[in-house]
Amino acid sequence: MKRIGVTGHRDIPSEALGEIRSCLRSLLCGHDGSLEALSSLAAGADQLFAAIALECGASLTVVIPSGDYENGFADAAELARYRGLKRQATQEVRMDFPHATDEAYYAAGAYIADNCDRLVAVWDGQPARGLGGTGDIVQYARGLGKAVTVVWCDGVRRP
Repeated sequence: MKRIGVTGHRDIPSEALGEIRSCLRSLLCGHDGSLEALSSLAAGADQLFAAIALECGASLTVVIPSGDYENGFADAAELARYRGLKRQATQEVRMDFPHATDEAYYAAGAYIADNCDRLVAVWDGQPARGLGGTGDIVQYARGLGKAVTVVWCDGVRRP
């Protein structure tokens, strides 16, 4: 079974969303049920990746950074998507952090990078805005020698 993990931005500009969705679909579909997708289900790229993976017939492993992770969802719709995707997961891995901190996010991202064959990064190429951000996890995965596929829309900048 092939394992593909995700790291990515929470805020995806609307003008990039269609292209990113199409690229993710191309990467995740056509594996004949032999694909495991790993995601922390954060708003934005993580949820988009997980939803497309499930649509394509992949099994989903969720990696929860902390015991209070749900408290970080300020938007009710994002929290509802998180809970819905989590219910569809075949496996849940919970990091041993009581509170959502940058260290917890980094640990979850590192776990995904450690346990995948390929990391998909929905990433604008800019440095992380905090420990555990997309740029940090891409750097970590590359340091392990993991294959990293960057998905972004050229010319689009994050807010």
